[in-house]
Amino acid sequence: MSVRRRDGALAVIVNAPLLDDGRPMPTRYWLVDPKVREAVSRLEASGGVRRAEAQADPTELSAAHERYAAERDTEVPRGYEGPRPTGGVGGTRKGVKCLHAHIAWFLAGGDDPVGRWAAQQLGIDRGDYVLEHDDAP
Repeated sequence: MSVRRRDGALAVIVNAPLLDDGRPMPTRYWLVDPKVREAVSRLEASGGVRRAEAQADPTELSAAHERYAAERDTEVPRGYEGPRPTGGVGGTRKGVKCLHAHIAWFLAGGDDPVGRWAAQQLGIDRGDYVLEHDDAP
């Protein structure tokens, strides 16, 4: 699965919950669009993480972390007994750690109040992005 801009440019990739060596990968959605990545970096540098956390409803944010973790955890192979990814968006359990991770999940269709906030701050319309499903078996 990936997310592309309507012009076809790749915007978000979706990571497996485990790396090839079995180590956990808590960040499921990875923002790769250079323009958006740069814009989010500027937002973070101007205090965006603190502002996003201050403006997000703590209950709604906590629920978003739980949804993210639950979605990611469904992709851990059945019967896997090694170390597992932890936390929610960007691997955090509480609050806001990385706006890049939040907006990546939001662009991939996630119900993320921080991703929604960041998109509004940057004038990004989720309708300008297309979610692509991998048809490989």
